[in-house]
Amino acid sequence: MQAAALDIAADAVLCLRNISKAYGPVQVLSQVNVDIRPGEVLALLGENGAGKSTLSSIIAGLVQPEVGGSMTWLGEAYAPGSPGAALGAGIGLIHQEIRLLPQLSIAENIFVGRLPMRHGRVDREYMEAQAQIQLERLGLKVPASRKVEGLSVAAQQLVEIAKALTLKAQLLILDEPTAALGGEETELLFQQVERLKAEGVSFIYISHRLEEIARIADRVLVLRDGRQIALHATAQVPVRELVEQMVGRSLERIFPALQPPQERVMLQVKDLSCREFALHGIDFSVRAGEVFGIAGVVGAGRTELVRTIAGAAQDIQGHMVLDGEVRRLRSPFEAIQAGVVLVPEDRKQQGVVVEHRIEDNLIYGNTDLLDKRGWVFPAPLREFARTAVARLGVKGAPQQRISSLSGGNQQKVIIAKWLARNPKVFILDEPTRGIDVGARAAIYEVIADLAAKGMAVIVVSSDLDEVLGLSHRVMVMSRGRQMGILERGEATPVSVMEMATA
Repeated sequence: MQAAALDIAADAVLCLRNISKAYGPVQVLSQVNVDIRPGEVLALLGENGAGKSTLSSIIAGLVQPEVGGSMTWLGEAYAPGSPGAALGAGIGLIHQEIRLLPQLSIAENIFVGRLPMRHGRVDREYMEAQAQIQLERLGLKVPASRKVEGLSVAAQQLVEIAKALTLKAQLLILDEPTAALGGEETELLFQQVERLKAEGVSFIYISHRLEEIARIADRVLVLRDGRQIALHATAQVPVRELVEQMVGRSLERIFPALQPPQERVMLQVKDLSCREFALHGIDFSVRAGEVFGIAGVVGAGRTELVRTIAGAAQDIQGHMVLDGEVRRLRSPFEAIQAGVVLVPEDRKQQGVVVEHRIEDNLIYGNTDLLDKRGWVFPAPLREFARTAVARLGVKGAPQQRISSLSGGNQQKVIIAKWLARNPKVFILDEPTRGIDVGARAAIYEVIADLAAKGMAVIVVSSDLDEVLGLSHRVMVMSRGRQMGILERGEATPVSVMEMATA
């Protein structure tokens, strides 16, 4: 074992030895030992709180490790005191939340904080030329002079990478780079990673999408509770084995058992079209107690459909029948009042106010439940929040800010907010995006429980296994049209993708 470690260290660009970190009495990272080789992708896996972010932050200079550990970079002692020092050494961290300035050009974003000057003015010609070199290196065919605003999420990810490459980064840490990407965009990103690997650039790759690991990684490091659980010499490891190492227990069943739905039709959509969202002739029904999945590739119209059902669209043709009553929902407010609620795909932008407290977020959209003559009083608000938090098992006190919660607990707060209304139709768009595997299992249990309570549940997900594992039936969409509805026994990855790409 020791000899193997020495062999790896001999050709490694980054060596970590006994890296630990504690905050007061809480040990968040303990005795991590790993080496990164030139031109390899090391996948870093673990649940939220496992220590992934802490380890990445230590490497990137945001956090200082405990005394006793050591790092070497390119054969020299390495102890960055700041992110700037790490970047100067050739190590860049690409955050999950893209931090570009939309009103500035791509080149300005790439060189922000270090604009090249010539004769007292910004040398735009040089700046744009250097930025263009990195964009072309990544295969991004857009002019460096154009604004970031309007770029796809995938393109913005590449701009972030180009920003690090202009600093001659030789190691890039990618934190959930595909969380907001669809299948095609993810594949394009992977192609660029492969291209950079061939040039000798190394990667630490953090992702909750375990199905990606075998495709992009060379080796896998698994953390749990701050400790190094496994270092796999290959990425060809069964997903179930990785999951069990991450959570520390056997997962005999990732998806919960579903109860049979009722006969009562809770929602019926009849020949629905929407010019605004390019939807055409959608026709389906969802029964009480049913989980109805919606699948399709990027651009299929899945999010647009559920937003239309939830009242966020105009110029609608066709109609909806809600619990036996024909309804035309002209706004999200009308939909909420009618009993149709939506957990949006982008929880931080559309689902919560991250800097506000849990109790505040729970009351947004529910003031009518507590409004007493135009006032919401503190005591009823606190009791309402305590009940909602306990009901979903949110790990946090009502007075905590949402920003202090993990992604899974943020999602539970949104679900708890709408659950308080006892809705008829509960829609979840990308319910586990950016959420670790342990928290996913908890969200799946919540979804099954919603259906067991008699609600009609609609689930949209880019994770095909998730849609298939959760749903009684699956509707497949393509280019704004309904391609077919498959029963649980008929819905397979092959049958769904055949419809989705037809």
